[in-house]
Amino acid sequence: MKIGILGYGNLGRGVECAVRQNPDVELSCVFTRRDPKDVKILTEGVSVYNVADIAAHKDDVDVLIICGGSATDLPKQTPEYAKLFNVIDSFDTHAKIPEHFANVDAAAKQSGHTALISAGWDPGMFSLNRLYANCILPEGSDYTFWGKGVSQGHSDAIRRIEGVKNAKQYTIPVPEALSSVRAGENPVLTTRQKHTRECFVVAEEGADKGRIEQEIKTMPNYFADYDTTVHFISEEELLRDHAGIPHGGFVFRTGVTGWEKEHKHVMEYSLKLDSNPEFTASVIVAYARAIARLNKENVTGCKTVFDIAPAYLSPLGGEELRKNLL
Repeated sequence: MKIGILGYGNLGRGVECAVRQNPDVELSCVFTRRDPKDVKILTEGVSVYNVADIAAHKDDVDVLIICGGSATDLPKQTPEYAKLFNVIDSFDTHAKIPEHFANVDAAAKQSGHTALISAGWDPGMFSLNRLYANCILPEGSDYTFWGKGVSQGHSDAIRRIEGVKNAKQYTIPVPEALSSVRAGENPVLTTRQKHTRECFVVAEEGADKGRIEQEIKTMPNYFADYDTTVHFISEEELLRDHAGIPHGGFVFRTGVTGWEKEHKHVMEYSLKLDSNPEFTASVIVAYARAIARLNKENVTGCKTVFDIAPAYLSPLGGEELRKNLL
């Protein structure tokens, strides 16, 4: 399977690494909005092209992995390039997934291509676990916790504040809330009771740190609904102690069975990730395999992780899967 990468940032580099770990997959080319001469990739012998030339390479790629951001890139890019390629993205703005799906589905069906949106760990692997658990325990409650990990969107929001030179923000589950869910107590939790936010900020010289801290803690949609701690540190400390992009989290379903609903159950799925983008990329490459297979079966239009049978993700055949994993 020949993979093309559009966008060579953290996620694009993660895809390149994931391709190397899958022997049935190879990197065909990389597309960038930058000057290709300025983009140095890790894979020898693979060309980097400007995105303006992407149409000329539509026959060189089985699946184009689009590595842009969900805010402005993917809503435009995924439908546009579904006209030329089988495509897959990691769109993660949950509230806008139905709209994005409809746009990509229309473009892919019109062009005879196969697409998949919102591949990753949430949405993605967490979504699957929520679905499985709801089907198995129809009477119950869902809980999702994120972290401890770096929220790239929240970190970027801090960096946009006047007087901030650099910043990292961590999302952290509240231990008491986790313990209560694990114990099957079915707590009703507010946003503030589920997560805290911890910020490490490098301020510009002479900046008003009090104002910066207040702007962070009162920022709507990001921090105002959470207990937030702000630490001002040096840039050397930030680079030394907060260079990585770890993340992870937990999905729970608590429910009951029995004639009198006398038995309680807790289902838990958890992830602890050293590198958020590299794990996301690994999920995407597995689903790219599925998309390529479905296209060969003349299946067109847009799909999500809910629509893909697990066997389509694996390089192994059905007999080997039944023998070793079932």
